[in-house]
Amino acid sequence: MKLSLAEIKDALRAEVLNEATLDITNTTFDSRKATAGSLFIPLVADHDGHNYVQSAVALGAVATLWQRDHLAQAPKNIPVIVVADSLAAYQALAAFYLKKVQPKIVAISGSNGKTTTKDLIASIGSTTYKTVKTPANFNNEIGVPATILSMPLGTELLVIEFGMDRPGDLTHLSQLINPDITVLTMIGEAHIEFFKTRAHIADGKMEIINGMQEQGVLVYNGDEPLLRERTAQHPNLRTITFGLDPKDDLFASEMDMSPIQTTFQTNQTEQRFSIPLTGRYNVTNALAAIAVAQELGISQSDIARGLQHAPITENRTEWVDGRFGGKILSDVYNSNPTAAKEVLRFFAQAPTDGDHIVVLGDMLELGAAGPDLHASLADSLDPAKIQRVYLVGDIIASLADSLKDKYPADQVKLYATDDKAALVKELNRVLNRDDMLLLKGSHGIHLEEILREIRED
Repeated sequence: MKLSLAEIKDALRAEVLNEATLDITNTTFDSRKATAGSLFIPLVADHDGHNYVQSAVALGAVATLWQRDHLAQAPKNIPVIVVADSLAAYQALAAFYLKKVQPKIVAISGSNGKTTTKDLIASIGSTTYKTVKTPANFNNEIGVPATILSMPLGTELLVIEFGMDRPGDLTHLSQLINPDITVLTMIGEAHIEFFKTRAHIADGKMEIINGMQEQGVLVYNGDEPLLRERTAQHPNLRTITFGLDPKDDLFASEMDMSPIQTTFQTNQTEQRFSIPLTGRYNVTNALAAIAVAQELGISQSDIARGLQHAPITENRTEWVDGRFGGKILSDVYNSNPTAAKEVLRFFAQAPTDGDHIVVLGDMLELGAAGPDLHASLADSLDPAKIQRVYLVGDIIASLADSLKDKYPADQVKLYATDDKAALVKELNRVLNRDDMLLLKGSHGIHLEEILREIRED
């Protein structure tokens, strides 16, 4: 990023105190991450960012946005860009910079798989275009402008992830960036606490098209009836469907899975694709990426190369070595019932000479339906295929109750979230060299703490 203070002043139509001639080379809303050339963005939240401006200056910040209602505290030693609302101004600045750089924009959302799909699209895109993607999970009203303003001049493709907590979120983000291509990966139960039903979640996800370019295209999971129903209500909307059903525009065939990769073909080419991921659900994510890449005019050979060498964000369905000598399937960043059932189905089929053992944590933001949705995982747990089940959390106690008639008492154990040390001790006792272990739960349960104790460094 490179913007002059004068450009920012004009873009925001703002008054500037302590005005100077200088260039801004980056932005930060975290005073601890300021560097030389930073524009500090003091956001008002649990901790008011205006109180930390001098910490940012000490690290190199050369200017700051500043809410008008905090003028009495305004610093005297750097330029101060006076705005009504610092977050709204941050977003407006991002929109201005986006128009200056003019990359092709791909926006991705979904109840599960959006980060992996983002990683795959960006990896393919980088074979042909100067590409920037959302870092980590910077996918909300703060993270999206942060991602945009991190782009170097000359960026040709921006692959950006959209999170959603409540109705209206995706409309706001979509209208902020006006994507050329939008992607919906799947509809699960994530955030059902706020949306009440999967149908309402689908309504929220469809908001992603509200700011899409007029000639844009929606790439969506055609195996989801809720999305097919809603796209039918937009007869002028150009769409591409992907999935595992032959009725989709792009579907997979001849899938071959190993613990470290999956290979497959599609109905549209003889090219064989390989991804460093396992499970049918990750093939679906790859199909979304292929559909986007084809829309961007990327060759089949470059698509294959981008998929094969894609760097995947940590803790998304990742095989790692365990200290016990066997393999661990780590998927500890996010969880909802639909995704958990898919992972359990794949894990139960993964070949091993030992036992299949699972650690499942609470799935959060399910609201009043939480206990029943956790209990529904019992249908995906078979003692002939998964020999031991360890559960972590409070809501997941309903699953423990549902498994009482399926498993011997000593093969299902429930632990409190603050008793992970006892679970680690138990895992070290039971795990053998040929065993496989699955860790799956919402990030708020922090199963990565268990992973750190039992993985091979």
